[in-house]
Amino acid sequence: MIHKFKAKDLYVLLDVNSGGVHLVDDITYDIVEELEEYFTNPDKTLEEGLAKVTADNKNKYAEAEIKECFDDIKELYEKGMLYAPDQYEEYANTSVNSPIKSMCLHISHDCNLRCKYCFASTGDFGTGRKLMDFETGKAAIDFLLERSVGRPNLEVDFFGGEPMINFGVVKQVVDYARSKEKEYDKNFSFTITTNGMIMSDEDVDYINENMSNVVLSIDGRKEINDRMRPRVDGSGSYDRIIKNFKKLVSKRGDKEYYVRGTYTRYNLDFTEDILSLYREGFDQISVEPVMEDPTMDYAITEKDLDRIYEEYDRLVDEIQAIKDEGKFINFFHFMIDLNQGPCIIKRLRGCGSGNEYISVTPDGDIYPCHQFVGKDEFCMGSVLDKTLDEDIKKLFSKAHVYSKPKCQKCWAKYYCSGGCNANNYNFNGDILDSYDVACGIQKKRLEAAILMKIREEING
Repeated sequence: MIHKFKAKDLYVLLDVNSGGVHLVDDITYDIVEELEEYFTNPDKTLEEGLAKVTADNKNKYAEAEIKECFDDIKELYEKGMLYAPDQYEEYANTSVNSPIKSMCLHISHDCNLRCKYCFASTGDFGTGRKLMDFETGKAAIDFLLERSVGRPNLEVDFFGGEPMINFGVVKQVVDYARSKEKEYDKNFSFTITTNGMIMSDEDVDYINENMSNVVLSIDGRKEINDRMRPRVDGSGSYDRIIKNFKKLVSKRGDKEYYVRGTYTRYNLDFTEDILSLYREGFDQISVEPVMEDPTMDYAITEKDLDRIYEEYDRLVDEIQAIKDEGKFINFFHFMIDLNQGPCIIKRLRGCGSGNEYISVTPDGDIYPCHQFVGKDEFCMGSVLDKTLDEDIKKLFSKAHVYSKPKCQKCWAKYYCSGGCNANNYNFNGDILDSYDVACGIQKKRLEAAILMKIREEING
């Protein structure tokens, strides 16, 4: 399987199964797709393929040019770098039912913001405002320790709502997990996702010492952020957030963090938000599209895709300009490894929601991920009584690119790993039915990421 696209003045060719990326000339770009069946179908011959592309392109290219190009394509094929066979499908059901290694701990189902697009119903997930007590957090850690057989490295993300509202319990849970590491021969890494509204100097120091990664939620420009992320009283949140985030990042050193922005129909010019965050001193940036009911004024729909694609093209140029000045910026969704990349299982299954990864509510209930919380049909059990619905776990363990019909023939499948199961369910009622709007955005981001990598190679 191949995918080709034009980017600026470059002709780019991706061999999906081998992962090979090639910069090609115009003649290769024109004939490579037509030749695929002659290299991969045993009922076809290469001589037939050469004759076909020669006849089809005789008014555009000289016969000698076509033959030379054909020979180059054949050489790439023989090296396994073009028209490579699918070597992944046989692994699709390998280690399907995996031990649990990651947990999203809903330390708070309350929030001090009222974000208009919040999938968590402004923090309480539609289940009422509440905070997790330490006993439930302790039970969650015990559950993870017991269910992570064979996995030495465990991950816990403190999530909300706003987890800083319940920061005392965060500290207790961290201390408890650390106290169990030697006993179980495990290593915990912790992440916290915060809106930054309440954060003392002491809190900043604790986070920087104990959290391996920090996700800092802010939408970008002040006017965009304050329109969509007001406080409970309706006033803006930007000034407080930006002050606290700068303080945290200035003390973080080389530890991981990223500011996570959001774009809606109101800010399809999201490059401006990324540049705004960069000018404020942040060089690790992610900006995600809101996936919302299309009837909402701010929701992104298929009608917006062309405009979004244009914006990603612009973003590539802006990031390249920053790098050309010898400065550093890392845009999360342009991070792509074309040399090695993730393991096969990760490529096929992505985040592992409902299988390797679960969410736990303040009441101790278990869900496949934070976006399924509140949907009773996906409640998998409870850490308090140590129950787990293995049928739901099995359902999610079988969610991979070969069980999702739209993914099977999609060129992007090994990079997006089948997309978000929650989006698929929310919009199509089936975790295996990929959401077209999200897919379109993802594929454009991948092309942009590949282009960025090519430019890096060209520039040395």
